[in-house]
Amino acid sequence: MLEKKEHSYEKAVLVGLVTQNQSEEKLVEYMDELEFLALTAGATIDKRFIQKLTQQDPKTFIGSGKAQEIKDYVKSNGIGTVIFDDELSPSQLKNLGKEMEDVKILDRTNLILDIFAQRAQTSYARTQVELAQYQYLLPRLSKMWSHLDKQKGGIGMRGPGETEIETDRRIIRDRITLLKEKLKTIDKQMATQRQNRGKMVRVALVGYTNVGKSTLMNAISKSDVFAENKLFATLDTTVRKVVIGNLPFLLTDTVGFIRKLPTQLVESFKSTLDEVREADLLIHVVDISHESFEDHINSVNQTLMEINAHQKPMIMVFNKIDAFAYQKKDEDDLTPETRKNISLDEWMKTWMSKSQYPTVFISALNKENFPEMKKLIYDEVLKIHTARFPYNDFLFEYHDDEEVEM
Repeated sequence: MLEKKEHSYEKAVLVGLVTQNQSEEKLVEYMDELEFLALTAGATIDKRFIQKLTQQDPKTFIGSGKAQEIKDYVKSNGIGTVIFDDELSPSQLKNLGKEMEDVKILDRTNLILDIFAQRAQTSYARTQVELAQYQYLLPRLSKMWSHLDKQKGGIGMRGPGETEIETDRRIIRDRITLLKEKLKTIDKQMATQRQNRGKMVRVALVGYTNVGKSTLMNAISKSDVFAENKLFATLDTTVRKVVIGNLPFLLTDTVGFIRKLPTQLVESFKSTLDEVREADLLIHVVDISHESFEDHINSVNQTLMEINAHQKPMIMVFNKIDAFAYQKKDEDDLTPETRKNISLDEWMKTWMSKSQYPTVFISALNKENFPEMKKLIYDEVLKIHTARFPYNDFLFEYHDDEEVEM
């Protein structure tokens, strides 16, 4: 019975907006991702609501008519949670709360913060998440407390919201200051740890969430990093010493990026992102089987630019070729070709073949094309290593003596 209670799912509906800056096609992609986020958090999606406006309504995000429609639906179908695809302003949250009484209102940011609260395992990760949650809650305080007072537990309620309902703004600000000081202390300790790793070449795995970074980390380093087919399975940075072709280097697994990543998380996870900033080489892992993988690449590159890590040497690793699928067109089919009709071989001949970065296509799950990938990593690490230690490059000669299990 306890097991069932722990894994019970909340019924929720999703709400998204088609605007002059966001097409319906793009919104469907975002809503698919939002549904995956909701499932990861512990919700089951009953229905999607899509509203078309020139721009979002400043009072209710979707307009009073659509808000009333959603209110009627959730009331008649026993829905307890409404999740919006964009971040709601404090006034929008307040007005929607008045419009939809006794219903939990969450936005994309709150949902992501909740998943982080679930996933945080170490004291450091929990501190980072708690800080991000308080920074999100502070401007929404007056609404959140009255709203949370009616709701007990569930998605969006983990962390400070559930235990600090009576807390006022002054205490919240004091708590934020305290958490920032705590993170500063830990940041100094982690910076010292990074310095103590010596002059070994540092390689960081980066990529969109759920592209297989942790699976790849396990395969390369022969370690046992937690990996799961859910968003943000990894929050804590993991560092392993790896040797390829008798050339040692440090490999780091980092938190996955995502579109519309909350600014509170970028600030709170500064130290985690420092691992990316201070890396000598980035391995950008991409899920080639995902229909939006090009958007994912752009999102990761945008985040790298924001943290000033976009000019580092990089290897592009297109993962999950075992899961790649496409629809082959009949020869007599004269309809225009779409992305769904492009084969893997055809993708390889597009912009990927002209990329400024070394590129390889693999399956981390079954280690397909691993020798080619390891040789690429070795070559790039060796360039950095010999530039740093120009007199001992003769010590290292590449050989792949690992027997791949069939």
